[in-house]
Amino acid sequence: MGIFQRLAELESAGKSAALVTIVADQGSVPRHAGSKMLVLPDGSAEGTIGGGEMERQVVNEALEAIRDGSLRIKSYSFRDPGQGDVGVCGGEIKVLIEPIKPQPTLLIIGAGHVGSAVAHLGRWLGFRIVMSDDRPEFITPEAAPDADERLHVPIAEVTGKVSINSQTYVLLTTRGVDIDVDGLPALLEGPAPYIGVIGSRRRWETTAHKLLEAGVSKRSIDRVTSPMGLELNAETPEEIAISILAEIIMLRRGGSGDPMDHHVADRRPKGAEPT
Repeated sequence: MGIFQRLAELESAGKSAALVTIVADQGSVPRHAGSKMLVLPDGSAEGTIGGGEMERQVVNEALEAIRDGSLRIKSYSFRDPGQGDVGVCGGEIKVLIEPIKPQPTLLIIGAGHVGSAVAHLGRWLGFRIVMSDDRPEFITPEAAPDADERLHVPIAEVTGKVSINSQTYVLLTTRGVDIDVDGLPALLEGPAPYIGVIGSRRRWETTAHKLLEAGVSKRSIDRVTSPMGLELNAETPEEIAISILAEIIMLRRGGSGDPMDHHVADRRPKGAEPT
């Protein structure tokens, strides 16, 4: 399987990697410009850019790139290992390390009216959609047509069935407190940047109290956003979906959620009459 085909496979599965490319070379080197290697989060590599100490260092840089999401350009010399070089061939290479972030994913747990509306809008916004429900009739292709992946499992088993990473936004559009209490402990152990729970403030207070009684730390519980969404006085499932996804977009893009209305200052000379 080629590297780009493998990248497409990883993207469709919502997984991350780093693509390493030699972009310039000079003198005697193990491999030349255009050579590529794929580094996975577990440190394994597919393909090679020359092996040896140089490749070991590049793999470590690639793992850092996966963690922080930053592109890197590194140069390596093959002259004097005693001076810290990676070999003795006599040349130099320059390497581009590109973190390949997984497609942003909405993990929607609860495929009722609001969950379905969130899936529909989220797909339009470019998210990968994973939907989960313990009710088989709610998670069929006909009932959940906007899902890229459908999980018919109890909420407590979701984390064992789907990869959750820094680009996974978890939304509990569930039907009750007990379901949330069953599922949240495992979800809170993962790296999701957003875990939201639908419902009223009173519902969330009840859920949080039960989680504390079950031994979940307050620090973990404080990761949850509930009620989730921006305050729009939303009522319909579609309006609620807009509220929820507006909050996620705000989080992803670093917005404030404040109105953007701007009042132009009056810059007419003092005493001038309006026209």
